[in-house]
Amino acid sequence: MIDYPLNVGGSEWIIIIFVALVLILGTGKLPGAAKKLGQAVNEYNKAKNDIKDHMKETTEETPKISGPVGTEREKLEIMAKSIGVKVQDKTDDELREIISSKLGQKKTDKPDQN
Repeated sequence: MIDYPLNVGGSEWIIIIFVALVLILGTGKLPGAAKKLGQAVNEYNKAKNDIKDHMKETTEETPKISGPVGTEREKLEIMAKSIGVKVQDKTDDELREIISSKLGQKKTDKPDQN
């Protein structure tokens, strides 16, 4: 006996699924099911667009570095701004401490020298 694969394309699957839904739900419940499906698709698209908008806002707020950083202070300010820290009226040491705490790193006075 030879096994032949089902050569069913995309449009045929849609017809098969539609016929199965009509048989399972009947013609009376089909509009309600279609409405619920439409609401689910609408909510999915809304959530997807919200995430896209949030990602776009986040990337726009991140400062862009166009070249080498001139001073240590500039580097600290760029890093602080990228994690949402206001840099006004803060010393370099305060910025280092805030950045370290936001990144979850332990503050060390001297790097380990082995």
